[in-house]
Amino acid sequence: MTTLSRYNELKTYVSDRKEPFDEFISMLEYETSWLTSPASTRFHLSEEGGLLKHSVGVTEHLLKFRQEFAPAISEESCVIVGLFHDIGKVGMPGTPLYLPNDKEWEVRKGIRYRYNPEVVPMGLALRSLYLVTKYLPLSSAEAQAIAYHDGQYIDENRIVAHREEPLTLLLHWADYWTAHVYEERRVLGGDSNYYQLQRIAS
Repeated sequence: MTTLSRYNELKTYVSDRKEPFDEFISMLEYETSWLTSPASTRFHLSEEGGLLKHSVGVTEHLLKFRQEFAPAISEESCVIVGLFHDIGKVGMPGTPLYLPNDKEWEVRKGIRYRYNPEVVPMGLALRSLYLVTKYLPLSSAEAQAIAYHDGQYIDENRIVAHREEPLTLLLHWADYWTAHVYEERRVLGGDSNYYQLQRIAS
């Protein structure tokens, strides 16, 4: 199944907030770089469509973790925070955050994109929360999950240390697992077989 087809399937999980969700999705798809944006300038899925690929992967893993560890959390919540935890990487409507790098020597070093100086600087999680809440009502747990999904790797996130909601922890684990195990295709447990996690992601 392609990233796009899985993304379209995940959108069907949202029912209680379908109208504002669909409005937000429409804005993202037609007014931002959501479907084409990379996930980073150089390291993390620095490729066209990388952000969508990462967001779908996080959402899929989040739904698996929810099923195993916290089935009381709604699938709708997981899809919303999973798909949109990094939505700030699109920049703003009409103003993408990432632009193709026109400096050849940097591209040769793997820096395929550069930051758009026209985007007002702010933290990624803050921009993500700003964009989402303009369209979608969020619960406090969903807002915390988006705002603090990077966990204690970010100094500012220590304000919620040891007080994270279960959804925040699940999103952090899904994000970290997706970026650093699934996307890097790590071999697990010393097994020489190629990437064992297919059984979880399938």
